[in-house]
Amino acid sequence: MRILISCFTLLIFFSCEQNDHTKLMPGHYRATLEVQDNKELPFNFKVTEDDMIEIYNAEEVIKVDEISYFNDSIRINFQVFEGYITGKFKDGKVTDAQYIKESLDRYVPVNFQYDISNRFLDVKPTNLDISGIWEMVFTEQDGSTFVGKGIFEQDFNKMTGTIRTETGDYRFLEGVVSGNQLKFSAFDGAHAFLFTAKIALNGNGMKGEFYSGNHYKAIFKGKPNPDYELRNENELTFLKDGFDSIEFSFPDLAGNMVSLSDEQFQDEVVIVQIMGSWCPNCLDESKYYTEYFKNNPSDDLEFVALAFEYAKTEEKAFASLRRLKERIGIEYPILLAQYGTSDKAEAQKKLPMLNHVLSYPTTIFMDKKGKVRKIHTGFNGPATGQKYVEFKKEFEGFVNELLSE
Repeated sequence: MRILISCFTLLIFFSCEQNDHTKLMPGHYRATLEVQDNKELPFNFKVTEDDMIEIYNAEEVIKVDEISYFNDSIRINFQVFEGYITGKFKDGKVTDAQYIKESLDRYVPVNFQYDISNRFLDVKPTNLDISGIWEMVFTEQDGSTFVGKGIFEQDFNKMTGTIRTETGDYRFLEGVVSGNQLKFSAFDGAHAFLFTAKIALNGNGMKGEFYSGNHYKAIFKGKPNPDYELRNENELTFLKDGFDSIEFSFPDLAGNMVSLSDEQFQDEVVIVQIMGSWCPNCLDESKYYTEYFKNNPSDDLEFVALAFEYAKTEEKAFASLRRLKERIGIEYPILLAQYGTSDKAEAQKKLPMLNHVLSYPTTIFMDKKGKVRKIHTGFNGPATGQKYVEFKKEFEGFVNELLSE
C-alpha cells in the first residue's frame, strides 16, 4: 500500500512539473522591448491561473486570450491588432522573442523576467512633483514639430497620465520620477511607447526623448501650464470650398460595394468613422460607438466605418477587419477604403473633398439631407479622464440635435 501511495505521489509531482514547464508559469512578469539608443521599453503583465494574460498600463487592463504553443515556440496575439510576440519556449521560459508587425516589416527584440511586477527598476527618491498640465512640443527627426498636452499625476515616485495631441491621445501611460529623471511607457499590443526625460531642478521644465518601438524617435520639451489647450478638434478638418457633402464607394466585408447614395443612408443622420483596425485610438472609439449604437436604436441613425489598412494584401486587410468586428461586436458596416498603406496623404485622395486626413480616427457628422455638419479630428479616449466624459456628452448632444431636425 505504501508503495502505491509513493508511486501516486511521484506521479502527481512529475505531472505538475511537466504542466508547469509546458506553459507560461502563472504569476507576474516584466517584459522589455529593445528600442533605439540602447533603451528598454518596459511593460508588465500577469499570467492568470486559466492561462490568460493581463497586460497593465496604469489602470488599464488588456486581456489576451490567444496564446499558442507549438514545437519549441510560443506565440502571443494581441486583441484585434496584427502585432504579436513570438519566441522560443523551453522549460517554461521564453527566449529569442520578438514583437512583430509583419505588414510593416517591424521586428523588435523582447526580453521576459518572471516574478517581477515593477515597471522601472532602481528607482531613486525624489523631491520633484510633475502633477498637473504640461505644455509639450515634439520635434521629429526631419525637423517637423507637433504639440501635446501632458496630463500627469504623481504619487511619491509613481506617475500616471496621458498625453493628448491633435490626432489623439497616447492612452494609459505609467512610469516613475526617479531623482530628476522621468520615465514612462505604454504597451497595448499595437503601440509601444517610451518617454524618458530630465526634469529641471526647480520643476519648471523637462526635456527628453519619445520612442515608438525601434523605428521612431522624437525629442520633446515641456513646461507646466495649467491653462494650456490644444486647438479645437472640430476645426482641424473641414470640407474644401465648393463642397457641402462627401461621396465614397467602397466594399464591405462581404465584398459588396457600399455608397452614401444607397437607400439605407437616405434621409438618415449618418456618422462616418475614418479609422483603421491597427489603431488603438480607433479601437477606443469603435468600442464607444458600438455601445452607443446598441443602446440608442433609431430608424433615423446610421454609422459606417471607412477603414484604411496597412496590411499588404486585400485578403489580410479584410481578415483584420473581420477580427475587429467579431471581437468588438460592431453591428454597423465596415468598408475597406484602402490597403497597403495607412499614409494620410493617400487616404485624403480617397476623400478629396476634405482639406486633409489629419488623424485616425476622424468622425464626419452628416444630417438627414446628406450635408456635412461637423468633422471631429482625433478621439479623446478613456485615458483622458474628464475630456472623455466631455466628448461623450458633446457627441450624444449633437447627434440628438441632428435627429430632432
